[in-house]
Amino acid sequence: MDAAAQLKRGISRQLSTGSFKKSGKFSFQRQISMDPKRNNFRFSFGRQSSMDPIRRGPLAEDDGLTVPENLDSTMQLLSMACKGDVKGVQDLLDEGIDVNSIDLDGRTALHIAACEGHVEVVKLLLSRRANIDAHDRWGSTAAADAKYYGNVEVYNILKARGAKVPKTRKTPMVVANPREVPEYELSPLDIQIRKSDGISKGSYQVAKWNGTKVSVKILDKESYSDPESINAFQHELTLLEKVRHPNVVQFIGAVTQKMPMMIVLEYHSKGDLGSYLQKKGRLSPSKALRFALEIARGMNYLHECKPDPVIHCDLKPKNILLDCGGQLKVAGFGVLRLSKVSEDKFKLERPEAIDRTSLYVATEIFKDEIFDRSVDVYSFGLLLYEMVEGVPPFSKSPEEIAKLMTLDDKRLALKMKSKSFPPDLKKLIEECCHPDCVGRPTFSEIIVRLEKVVVKCSKHGWWKDAFKLPWK
Repeated sequence: MDAAAQLKRGISRQLSTGSFKKSGKFSFQRQISMDPKRNNFRFSFGRQSSMDPIRRGPLAEDDGLTVPENLDSTMQLLSMACKGDVKGVQDLLDEGIDVNSIDLDGRTALHIAACEGHVEVVKLLLSRRANIDAHDRWGSTAAADAKYYGNVEVYNILKARGAKVPKTRKTPMVVANPREVPEYELSPLDIQIRKSDGISKGSYQVAKWNGTKVSVKILDKESYSDPESINAFQHELTLLEKVRHPNVVQFIGAVTQKMPMMIVLEYHSKGDLGSYLQKKGRLSPSKALRFALEIARGMNYLHECKPDPVIHCDLKPKNILLDCGGQLKVAGFGVLRLSKVSEDKFKLERPEAIDRTSLYVATEIFKDEIFDRSVDVYSFGLLLYEMVEGVPPFSKSPEEIAKLMTLDDKRLALKMKSKSFPPDLKKLIEECCHPDCVGRPTFSEIIVRLEKVVVKCSKHGWWKDAFKLPWK
C-alpha cells in the first residue's frame, strides 16, 4: 500500500480517535501530512478547552489548514467552526448534522467557535438550538472558554442567552503556565468517591479511578488556607512521586490543579499487616521470614534513595499493606517532614505530629532528639517480634507506653515461644531493637542475614512443607 493510500485509510481514524501525549491529556493538535511530498500542512482545532491543561496557541492566517474529504461529520462541523466558516457550518447543519454532536472530549462546535472568537458562527449555532451549557470532559462550557480567551463579544452573547459559567477555584499548587502541569496530574472527573463514605481527614479511602479501585487522600476544605497543610501535602506527594519498588506502595497520580486536591495510590484489598496479625496471630516461620524480607527490601530501597534517604519514622503494622497476591508494601512514609541536621542526621520539623501512643516509634523520635535512618530499623525489629510472637511488643496502655518511651534503656523482652524459630532470628530482633542506634544493623545487612537464615533452614530440612523461596 503506497503512502497516499495509507494516509487516506488512516487519517479519519487518527482524527476521530485522537492520541495521548505524555501527560495523558487528549490533544486536538494533529501533525498530519496532506501530501507525501509535503510535511507543512496541519489539521488543528487551535485553542483548547479553558479547563484543559494542554492548550495550544491561536491559529495563524497562513496555517495551511485543510479539511480532508473523508473526515466524519462531527469533525467536519468542528473544523468549520474552528475556521470561522459560517457557510460551511450552515451547509453541514442543513445536511442534517446534529448541531450538538461531540468529539471524544465532549466538545461541540459551540465550544470551538467560542474559543476562537467567531461571533457569526456562534450566532448561527445558537439559532440552530445549540446546547449553550454543554460541558466538555474537563467541565468547561462555551462561555467559560470564551471568557478564558478574552473573546468578550462571544462571552456577552452567551451570557445574554443565559449561559452559566462554571465557577473555577484556584488551588495553592496551580501553575501559571499550562506546560508546567505535572505529568502525574489526573482529572477529578475520572475519580468517583461514594458520598456515603464521607471524607476522612488525613487518611486514605477507597474510590474508583476509571473503573479501577484506588486509595485516595482528599485534602479537606480547611487545609487550602493553611500553609502548613499544603506543605505537608506537597511533601508527601514529592516523595510518593519519585519512589518505585515492588515492596513500596505504588503512586498513581494526583489532582493539584483543581479542587478538591487528592493523592491517588494503588488499592490493597487484603488490608494491612496489623489487621492480618490480629486475625492470624503468630505467623509460621516461613511466612514470618518472607514478610520480614519484603518489608526490609522496601525499607532498604527508601533508605537508599538519592540524594537524601526517605526515613519513614512511623513504620508499624498499619502502614504495611497486603496486595491481592499477599505481597507486602510499605506505605505511610512522607507524612512526617524532617529537617536535615547533618549528612546523616535529622530532626522532626513538627514533633507534635508523631503518634505518642504508638508502640513502634523509636525512643529518639519520641524524645525529639536528633536521629538517623536506624529509627526505622528499631520499628522493624518490633514488627518482626510481633510476627514471630503473635502479640504486640508492649502490652501497655498509652500512658504506660509514653512513660516507657522516656526511659534511656527501653529493652524488649523476647519470649520466642515457638521453638521452630532459629536463634539467629532472635539475635537479629535484639540488635534491631538496641537502645543505642549505633548497635542497630542497616536494612541491607538485615536482608543478607535474613536470607542466610532462609538458606540455613532450607539446607537443614526445616519447614519442608511450609517453606518456599518466592524471593529467589
